[in-house]
Amino acid sequence: MLKPTVNIAAFFMFAALLITGCKKSGQPITKEEEKKPADVVETTGDIAARAILGDFSVNWNNRTSQTTYTAAQAEADMGNVSGWQDSRAYITSGKDGTNGCRITLLPNALSGAGGMITDVDISDGTAYELDFDVKFHSQFNWSRGGKVGFGFKIGDGNTGCDPATDGNGGSLRLMWYSPNSDPNRVFFQPYVYHRDMPGTCGDTYTTRYPSSGALQKGVWYHVHMYIKSNTGSNKDGRAQILINGTAILDVSIRWTTNDTKRLIRNMTFHTFRGGSDSYWAAPSTDYIYYDNLVVNKIN
Repeated sequence: MLKPTVNIAAFFMFAALLITGCKKSGQPITKEEEKKPADVVETTGDIAARAILGDFSVNWNNRTSQTTYTAAQAEADMGNVSGWQDSRAYITSGKDGTNGCRITLLPNALSGAGGMITDVDISDGTAYELDFDVKFHSQFNWSRGGKVGFGFKIGDGNTGCDPATDGNGGSLRLMWYSPNSDPNRVFFQPYVYHRDMPGTCGDTYTTRYPSSGALQKGVWYHVHMYIKSNTGSNKDGRAQILINGTAILDVSIRWTTNDTKRLIRNMTFHTFRGGSDSYWAAPSTDYIYYDNLVVNKIN
């Protein structure tokens, strides 16, 4: 996919605006000297300049409420997107009474057939962070679980039980999960593809949020993610996921062993049920809400 380009004058004009940028909402694990001195917060913004800098924010307040959120609008807000489903994206009430984005999960359908599997082309980099708010509808059917929210792909961007053990790529995403479809035990867990993953499908590690009980329907949760590439065959990369400030993942990691594949290339927006087995499905139409997406390229 071709990256947008800008002329030199436009780039320097845009870069000057960084001096007045807003403070990032998350706290990455990088040292202070690894952070950029300032950040840009936009609602629509200049896509070409944003692609160079890798920074953008979307709160959907500039969109008309109670309308479809189209692929064209998503591209205006985030950059080049692939796999967008207009019929499953909607502008509605977000956090604190402002606008947000609602994604529909279709009944008796898994993966892309029933939800949204979208990748956003971002500026290639070695360290990124993002923040967003997420809420499950008050009548949400948990079923077994699924992928939720925003994340990152590195190199070949392995997903879908395509193990990353060849060292050519990986991904950092989030799941909601209910063991045995038990509504009394529902939690967020990491879902990670990396060079040293122990199985065929994503590595879920061991920490859950909440540590006991269940996620609440109709309640907003804040998610912070940080990803850093490793070098060569070293385990000096990083992966971090915080839910409401509590870490469910914070590890050194070896994403790749092929340096030509070490760059972070895409932001994911994956919202769907599954797994591939039928027990992941639900007979109901359900909704997940998003607000206050902020993406920052660190390196």
